Amino acid sequence: MKRGPLVLIAVLGFVVVGAGAYVIEWRQRPTVAHAPTATGAGTTSAPNAPRGVRIRVAVLNTTHTRGLARRATRVLRDQGFDVVEMGTASPLRDTTLVLDRSGHPAWAAAVAKSLGAAARTEARPDSSRYLDITVLLGSSWHPPAQPLDP
Repeated sequence: MKRGPLVLIAVLGFVVVGAGAYVIEWRQRPTVAHAPTATGAGTTSAPNAPRGVRIRVAVLNTTHTRGLARRATRVLRDQGFDVVEMGTASPLRDTTLVLDRSGHPAWAAAVAKSLGAAARTEARPDSSRYLDITVLLGSSWHPPAQPLDP
């Protein structure tokens, strides 16, 4: 019998055993609780989204700063909000505006609080959107410092 098939079978056996050991180890490791994320105001707090409620949020960057909507999305998701859309919009804005689309001013206030003191809220109901809140990020919003992604 040739050695090629035996070597291949041995290598595949080691791969299967190694993958199985990795899966067993991965399932047994304890979950790590993440530290609360700092908000734009420089304070830490627990998630602001109400438990058991899915608040759908759209985050739109109205500045020339690239990646601002992505950073705000991370902040809001860390606070428990469901960001379902992000992008850019015009016209350019100086201040951040949180629009209540579904008639829940407390939800808009919670989103504004998560983004920091510079955000203001306004009711603009729109039943044609599949959203509860729209965030229009202004140039006065500064994302909190975050570690680099690995």
